[in-house]
Amino acid sequence: MQWDRRENAKCARETHTADMKPLFISLLLAALCPEGRAQQDMVQQPGGDVTATGGEAATLGCRYVSSSTSVSLLWYKQEGTNNPTFILIRFQVGEGNTADDFRERFSSTLNSTSRSSPLKIQKLQPSDSAVYYCALSSTVTGNYTTLYKNLWSKHTTPHPPLEGVTHC
Repeated sequence: MQWDRRENAKCARETHTADMKPLFISLLLAALCPEGRAQQDMVQQPGGDVTATGGEAATLGCRYVSSSTSVSLLWYKQEGTNNPTFILIRFQVGEGNTADDFRERFSSTLNSTSRSSPLKIQKLQPSDSAVYYCALSSTVTGNYTTLYKNLWSKHTTPHPPLEGVTHC
């Protein structure tokens, strides 16, 4: 699948003080919505950028609706025009899996009562500035560590271009 992106011209500014140098990191959320067969299966992510200071923590929201009795939710990170990178998967029952590169600072818990699985990023770094996607396993095919959009029907509705973050 081709990922369309538009560069966002807004850049965070650094300010300097004698003892501390704040670092502003902008995280853009975008939702992956299922196509065709299971219109009841979808994720909802709050729109807009999340801005936080370097070294702090940020939590990215993800709520889901699913007709499945066994839900799995995945998180991906996309930097620039690179392909999305698998971060983690969480299951309704059991621990799930987190990619080695993200294990130390990235975490999530799937809560079937609130139907959510927020992603928490600890000790923010400039390299965390990216587009983050949450997806239900029913919307991803093949090996979940490589993102493929699940196309259940010939009749699909194209999604608008995804907005990215310009690195300053």
